[in-house]
Amino acid sequence: MALSWCLGAALALVCGSLWPQVHSGVAPENEVPLRPTTWLPEGKITSVTLPKGRTRRLYFTLKKKAPGMSVTVSPCDLPIEWTLAARTLKDKPLKNLQWSTKKSMPEVWWRGPGTEEKIHSNTGNTVESYSGPTYPSVSIYILRLRSKQQNTRATVYLHEGLGPSGIFPLLPADPQVHTLGVGMTSVTLSWAPSASITSLPHTQTSYEYCVLVNSQENYPSLCAAQKSMRKEKDQKQEKKDRRSRVTVWPILKEWWWQQWDTYPESPQTPPASLTDEYEDLQCVCQGTESVCTVSELLPETQYYFDVFVVDRLNGTSMAYKGTLARTHEEARPAITALREGELRWVTFQDRGFSSEQFFSFRPRGWQQSGLLTLQSCGEGEKVKVTVSSKGQVLTSQAAGRELVHIWLQGSTSYLIHLEREGTAMDHTSAVTDPSLPEGLTASVKMQTSSAYHRRGVPSLPSTLQIKSFNRLRGCNSVTLAWMGTEERSLYCVYRRKLGSHEGEAGGASALTAPCLGPESRSDTERVLCKYFQELNPRRAVTTAVIGGLEPGMAYVFDVYLMRRWGIPIKYTSKMVKTRKEC
Repeated sequence: MALSWCLGAALALVCGSLWPQVHSGVAPENEVPLRPTTWLPEGKITSVTLPKGRTRRLYFTLKKKAPGMSVTVSPCDLPIEWTLAARTLKDKPLKNLQWSTKKSMPEVWWRGPGTEEKIHSNTGNTVESYSGPTYPSVSIYILRLRSKQQNTRATVYLHEGLGPSGIFPLLPADPQVHTLGVGMTSVTLSWAPSASITSLPHTQTSYEYCVLVNSQENYPSLCAAQKSMRKEKDQKQEKKDRRSRVTVWPILKEWWWQQWDTYPESPQTPPASLTDEYEDLQCVCQGTESVCTVSELLPETQYYFDVFVVDRLNGTSMAYKGTLARTHEEARPAITALREGELRWVTFQDRGFSSEQFFSFRPRGWQQSGLLTLQSCGEGEKVKVTVSSKGQVLTSQAAGRELVHIWLQGSTSYLIHLEREGTAMDHTSAVTDPSLPEGLTASVKMQTSSAYHRRGVPSLPSTLQIKSFNRLRGCNSVTLAWMGTEERSLYCVYRRKLGSHEGEAGGASALTAPCLGPESRSDTERVLCKYFQELNPRRAVTTAVIGGLEPGMAYVFDVYLMRRWGIPIKYTSKMVKTRKEC
């Protein structure tokens, strides 16, 4: 036995010397590669299946004159590990060597001698990109992906060149989804707009926002939502089979999953809108507005909200950072969006219990600052204003006949809650707007404005009293004085002649209500407007001589401080009677 083994080994050595010499990097024709090799194409989304515990390798090369590159990896639902490395061969393969058609070029480079340098590594379940320069001396790039938990998949995209690839939508600097308002069956969400949408003309509609709501968890991607949907549907199907009867599931719990069945993974076939079959459902994938109210929710239930910006042209998406909210047990009225600089008369019904209203305001400009001004119109009317942002109360105070300023700063959106204390109004002093329907009374005057260049609340006069000088009172003119501010502002004076009976009675009933502004006055009543500014508040006194008056007549004068932000400030009305004889 030993003799035959030695003879066989010697014969093998002799025959081996007669075989042709083959390059060390080339395997025989019938050899199967130990590691499967896959080329990563440039400019195409590639889907990769990742078995648990196994490392998948993708190879690619770049053009010699490529200025840079970027590699984007998008996990589906589980955290994965991936690294990008550059491999350089010490000895390049011979050019005149006939390569086998059964052997791929990456396999030859993998087995050849050389050095390898790690460029980038990352671990997580969110979309991550590497961008950087190319390596001129590199022979081949290797992308390794691995999942430790369980089987999953990911998508990879290779881009040659500098700057973003443009295949994936862009997320803002603050990708958090904010809760603007919560009601009994609805939740209002807001988020910062995507640069992919704001930079495009309005005629191009390849991007849209998709809102996903469920009662389980937040999802890092649409792929994770799809996988969870399939798993949940399989579990429910098993329960149905066991019970041998059909279970009717409410649409409130199922409609968000039904939207993803038609969402294709292939980028060659652009997906249609995800709500084509369910046009009556709100806030699924409709439009490019960054404020959304999700309705038809269950009371006293916790929901998770996710927002995705979807590129329907390329079939890609990016996920915002989701949020959660719990619906109230009581019904909340609708939230009214306030327009920039809009002067609004807030009305409450005299009959019934509609004692609160909600408003939302989004300041313009990157400073995110604004000014809210309010004034109660009723004598003794108690109105409470509460301003909140992202579910946190910023300020809460009472608004009376005096003007209230509330400075808004540091948030993209605000929720304004006006609550009237009590169920009835004082009809003798409330201001009634003729344009309002019967049974409605204007209780609060409110305005919101974006303050682009301000740093705080504007200064107010030290007093709102108007003074008249008896020595300077004539038959055809009177002299008035009032306090101004250190800011340059416009002051307008209005006059109104009283009848003889009103003048004799003192004119108390003819005084202008403090809630009525210059917009309610006739242009014929305005006598002059002047600018005034005094840096020293103690000396900020301005005067005006009002002429063209009739002798022995009583007049009511009103001064309004006109400002760029907020409601005009009305001074206390002043009644002055001209002399009969001069």
